[in-house]
This record gives sequence, structure tokens and C-alpha cells, in this order.
Amino acid sequence: MSKLTHLDTAGNAQMVDISAKDTSTRIARAEALVEMLPSTLALIASGDHKKGDVLAVARIAGIQAAKRCSDLIPLCHPLMLSKVTVDIELEVDFNRVRITSMCKVNGRTGVEMEALCAASTAALTIYDMCKAVDRGMTISGLRVLEKMGGKSGHWQVDPS
Repeated sequence: MSKLTHLDTAGNAQMVDISAKDTSTRIARAEALVEMLPSTLALIASGDHKKGDVLAVARIAGIQAAKRCSDLIPLCHPLMLSKVTVDIELEVDFNRVRITSMCKVNGRTGVEMEALCAASTAALTIYDMCKAVDRGMTISGLRVLEKMGGKSGHWQVDPS
């Protein structure tokens, strides 16, 4: 088993020294799901929510979260992201919204945390904008789907 890199030999939290790592293009994708009542999903789909375009606001919130990840997660390195996308799909058959984020950087450390911040913040924004009509919504399935770049190479979740 690999050791935890965010702890020093005495068990104290530390920011990992990435100065000796090679710069490479690094990409990560993550997802989150927001399950809701069919009527809430229909309200989002119609664009008639009194608070405005739920999906547009969630997308912008996710992008902003990726850019501010190091402010939210204490030991994350601040990164100069070169691209962030937040895609949102209505899955009517499952009464849910699927959020997929992608972050890209040319740097010395991965962007998994940024992708996770983007997906989770977009999900939280959907919840916040719709909680007045559906307090029973659930957010689930937050996970990294894929990462590329760096010494560890390419990894993706098992599609099964």
C-alpha cells in the first residue's frame, strides 16, 4: 500500500512538494448525481423556475469552484487551469440530473480535486436553487471517472 503523501513522518499534515515532478498535461473527469421528484426535474427542464436558469447557474458555480479548489481544500496546490467544463444532463427515466466535470492543466500535479469540486458544487447549487420545491433531493455518486497525465498515467473507473 502507498503511504499517505499529505502526512510527514510524524503524522503532521503537510502540503506535498511537487517541485521535482515533471510538467505534463493532466486531465481529470468527475461526476455527481442529484435525484429529485419528477415535478422538480420538469421545472428545471422547462426553465420556468422563479430563481432563473438552474442549469446555467449550476454550470457557472461548478467552474468557479474548480478555479477556487485550493481555497476550499486545505492542502491542494493552486493551479492555473487551462480548461474547465461542466456538463449537465437530465436523466428523466431516473428522476435525476447527472453532472460531469472535466479539468485540464499543464502542471506538476493532478486535477482530480478540481474536477470533484466542480461536480459537487454544481450539484449543491442545483439543490440550493430547488430546495424550496423539493427538500427530499439527494446528492450522490460523487466520484472521479478518469485521470490522465503524470507519472501514474491513465486511469478510469471500471465501466461495469
